Amino acid sequence: MIVVLDGYTLNPGDLSWDGLKALGPCTFYDRCNENEVVERSRDAQIILTNKVSITGDHIRSLSKLRYIGVTATGYNIVDVKATSERKVVVTNVPAYGTKSVAQATFALLLELTNHAGHHAETVRQGRWTQCPDFCYWDYPLIELDHLTMGIIGYGRIGAAVANLARAFGMNVLVHSRTPPKLEPGIKVADLETTFRESDVISLHCPLTPETKHIVNEERLGWMKPSAFLLNTSRGPLVDEAALAEALNAGKIAGAGLDVLSVEPPPASNPLLSAKNCLITPHQAWATRAARARLMDVAIANVAAFLKGKPQNVVQ
Repeated sequence: MIVVLDGYTLNPGDLSWDGLKALGPCTFYDRCNENEVVERSRDAQIILTNKVSITGDHIRSLSKLRYIGVTATGYNIVDVKATSERKVVVTNVPAYGTKSVAQATFALLLELTNHAGHHAETVRQGRWTQCPDFCYWDYPLIELDHLTMGIIGYGRIGAAVANLARAFGMNVLVHSRTPPKLEPGIKVADLETTFRESDVISLHCPLTPETKHIVNEERLGWMKPSAFLLNTSRGPLVDEAALAEALNAGKIAGAGLDVLSVEPPPASNPLLSAKNCLITPHQAWATRAARARLMDVAIANVAAFLKGKPQNVVQ
C-alpha cells in the first residue's frame, strides 16, 4: 500500500499520478495534519510526504512502514534517527527545481528594480490615461548592469543564479563553505566582504545550525543602504524582526522573499507590513515543469526501492 499524505501542492490537478498507481495500490490525500498520519498510514508500506512531518512516534507506530519518499529536496521533516533504527529507507528529490528557483529569484529582483507589477496596476487604474507626460515612474528604476550580486551558498541553484546575474552584466561574489569551481567573472569572498560590497545579496544555502539567522542585525548593518536582500532558500536563514527593522528604517533598500520562518505566516510576522518588502507564497519551486520533474523522480525513487535498488537515499 502506497499513501500520499499531502499531494495537492505537487499535483493540484494538472499532473497525473498514473505512474505511481502502476506500482501498486495507492491512497491519495490532498492535505494531512500530523495527528492524522498514523491512522491514514496504518497499512502503508510506502509513504510520500512533502511538508507533513513524520516523527519518531509515527515511525514507531507504523509497523508495516518500509519507505518514506520526501517529494522535495529538504528532508528535515523526517526523523531520520528513528527511520535508521527501524531500517526504513528515506529518499528525496534533488535538483528538480534549479532553473525555476533561479528564475523566481530574478523575478523578485526585477520587481524591486523595475516595479513592473506596480506600474502595470497604475496603468489599469487610469493614471497613464490622465498623465500630462508621456511616461512616469513612482520609484527609482535601477539598472543591474555593473552592479554586484553576492551569493551566499553556491550549489546548483546558487550557480544558476550566478549565470543569470552574469547575463545581466552583474559582477558576482560568492561565499560558500566549500570553495566552488567558478566561471570567469565570479569571485570568492568572505562573508563580511560579500555583505559589504554587494548591491544584491541572494541566499542559496541549506538551513543548518550554522546558517540559521545568517542574515541578522549585524550583517544587515554591513549592507549598503541601496542594497537588496533576496531569499528563495529557507525562511529561518533570516532574522525576520531584524530585517523588518532594517527595511522600515531605510537601512537597506528592499527585500524579496519567497520563504518565511513559519509557513503560512501568522498575521503578526513583522515582514508582512515592512516597507519595500515583496513576499511570494513559497512558489519558486512550483512551475509545472519543475513539479513534473519532481513527480517523475519521486515515482522513480519508489520504483527503484521496489526493485531493491533504492536511489536518492538520504540515510
